[in-house]
Amino acid sequence: MMRRLLLAAAFLLAAFPAFAVNPDEVLADPALEARARALSSQLRCMVCQNQSIDDSNAELARDLRLLVRERLKDGDSDEAVINYVVSRYGEFVLLNPRLRGETLLLWGAPIVLFIAGAAAMVLFVRKRGGKPTGTPLSEAEKAELERALKRD
Repeated sequence: MMRRLLLAAAFLLAAFPAFAVNPDEVLADPALEARARALSSQLRCMVCQNQSIDDSNAELARDLRLLVRERLKDGDSDEAVINYVVSRYGEFVLLNPRLRGETLLLWGAPIVLFIAGAAAMVLFVRKRGGKPTGTPLSEAEKAELERALKRD
């Protein structure tokens, strides 16, 4: 019973993003609507900040979705729509920031951290690789070991 309830809840929660775009926002032209949905999925909701405007139910996200659709109906290219929204809200509105001087650290940090981690791992393995662990056996311990081996 509990499993069914959890499964039903998972299906309902998975469908929430589908409710973000209201029927009155959908464009009549399927090609324009597809472009609008693609662009909306690239833009961050400034209220939620962890969702695209396509997935958000916030009023600002709705306004941005309408703005995107209006610009597309006016004949703007996808890049022109993105540039217009970025000019109004800044680079933060993009879920995937552009590669620029200001975002170079953002894009380069994972690569630098990966290389540094790999180098540290190689140095650690090399340092530990050839060294014996423990202390050498004393003469008495060696003699006792030889006696034990001869008994077997």
